Amino acid sequence: MGNTDKFEMIADVYDTEDRIHIAKVSSDAIREYIDDAKSKTAIDFGCGTGLVGMNLLNELGSVLFMDSSQNMINQIKHKISESDIQNADTLCFDVEQEAPLNVHADYIFMVQVLLHIPDAELVLAKLFNVLRDGGHLMIVDFDKNVNITSELVHNGFDQSELKDMMTGLGYRNIQSKTFYSGSQIFMGQDASMFILEAQK
Repeated sequence: MGNTDKFEMIADVYDTEDRIHIAKVSSDAIREYIDDAKSKTAIDFGCGTGLVGMNLLNELGSVLFMDSSQNMINQIKHKISESDIQNADTLCFDVEQEAPLNVHADYIFMVQVLLHIPDAELVLAKLFNVLRDGGHLMIVDFDKNVNITSELVHNGFDQSELKDMMTGLGYRNIQSKTFYSGSQIFMGQDASMFILEAQK
């Protein structure tokens, strides 16, 4: 997946105070869309070190932590083992490069992941097939930011354009809102973050 090599190198120093804070506000935003889900399965897609999914374990039946970086997966495996967590598993998988994923989930959430994916439409189409009928995809990412120019990441997303793309892929009941703004949180620039929720 996009920028995997970079994440392989920073896995063991990834959990900074700033990232832990962003993960908390992101998981709080996701929690608003999770209702009566103690028997439901979820995938923390592009999970990194699992900062978001770990915050949501109590709301869900199980969480599969998935990332294309083996070093990131090793970090979350250590956390699961250290805390003796019973309702979590891990999978190192590159959804862009590998064959279709033979797992299904009621919820998929991805936090600051889409901006690293060159072909967002391709990955969102693949995730549509992973969702069970009626399942929910939650995307947390940056609003489009004209001050960002990078060859490594998208400069955020226009919520209405993203909704149109996802409608074309078959997603329905799509809703989104900007929920957080911060200083220097996106490549050294002030930025805002949105959450988008869509259903299969």
